[in-house]
Amino acid sequence: MDTQHFKNIPNFFVAGINYKKSDASLRGQFAISNDQYSTILELAALQGLNELFILSTCNRTEIYGFAHNSNQLVDLLCSQTVGDAETFKKAAYIKNGIEAVEHVFNVGAGLDSQILGDYEIVGQLKTAVKFAKEQGFVGAFTERLINCVLQSSKIIKNNTVLSGGTVSVAFAAVQYITNMVVAPSSKNILLLGVGKIGRNTCKNLVDYLGTKKITLINRSPEKASALAAELGLQSSTLENLDEEVAKADIILVATNAAQPVIQKRHVEGRGEKLIIDLSIPYNVADDAQVLPNVQMVNVDKLSKIKDDTLKMRLAEVPKARGIISELMIEFQEWCDMRRHVPMLKDLKVKLKELHAHPQYVQTTTCPKKLDVQIQRVLNETAGKIKVQNQRGCQYLAALNDFINAKN
Repeated sequence: MDTQHFKNIPNFFVAGINYKKSDASLRGQFAISNDQYSTILELAALQGLNELFILSTCNRTEIYGFAHNSNQLVDLLCSQTVGDAETFKKAAYIKNGIEAVEHVFNVGAGLDSQILGDYEIVGQLKTAVKFAKEQGFVGAFTERLINCVLQSSKIIKNNTVLSGGTVSVAFAAVQYITNMVVAPSSKNILLLGVGKIGRNTCKNLVDYLGTKKITLINRSPEKASALAAELGLQSSTLENLDEEVAKADIILVATNAAQPVIQKRHVEGRGEKLIIDLSIPYNVADDAQVLPNVQMVNVDKLSKIKDDTLKMRLAEVPKARGIISELMIEFQEWCDMRRHVPMLKDLKVKLKELHAHPQYVQTTTCPKKLDVQIQRVLNETAGKIKVQNQRGCQYLAALNDFINAKN
């Protein structure tokens, strides 16, 4: 599994589920926490798999990496999820080789997001890869691939309006409140969770509803109190959840906890409640969602909101795909050249041996000049291989050129 030949495009896989073929309830069965992620990587090492990463968001769970077949990755992922491998495979897409590479680019650009152009995926992708890298599961291939994906995403953001306007899950939640609630700024709002999505949602509530009647609760209370102080809001603790839920007219949940945070007992008989659950898996218990006093909205319902911004983004898709094509070609060229690295290393050794051979040494060359001369030959050889793809011929030609240059 460590061979450079194996770690190339043909053996690269992605297996995943997303919003296209699975609802939020099903996706919740395959959501991956950091603890599960760590365990999966440990198991991967025992199976001889040592270059992979997992992307788990509200819209998708995907495992990327090198394997002999996709089942290795699927079974590994599902060994730690609530859902089993057979259920996963029924809703999954499996991509291999250049299709898998293209999929990473599309994901990074927001072309595969539930809300087209949602740029939050970039941060999520960086976090997922960073976690794997810290555990030693990111090699040269993945490092280069993700760098190219991020470069492509940045160019698309700077040169198109694919991510323009104000459309994201966080904004869609506020848009829903604005459209469906009478006098929303007069309502008591409770926001659970101040991670990235929760924080963005909070700022949108303040900016677009013009309200300060918002209370924040977070598992780490200091984060909630810090954001509340920054925005002039209120904060509370999980110990006061019953009381805060009772007071709230609108509850937004962005906790991404393993088990539901809002239970039936919290909301039953507590007055009319609009609950917007931005979490995967759901963080509102099933029996709480169907109470007659509860109006329930989840990420899938939010993502169906359409407006002029989305139409504008759709018009930018061809331009974004053109940028991706250019960066994919660059990545493929890097992969092709990488296959020649062992030969070039061997050529470098051989050139140094030739220089030291008495038959060819006519003048003394200082080490620095020798290194420059050898590097020039290597660069020229690499360039010729790139054009002609004839490694054996170029190897011999390089030796001959080096010898003639010395005589």
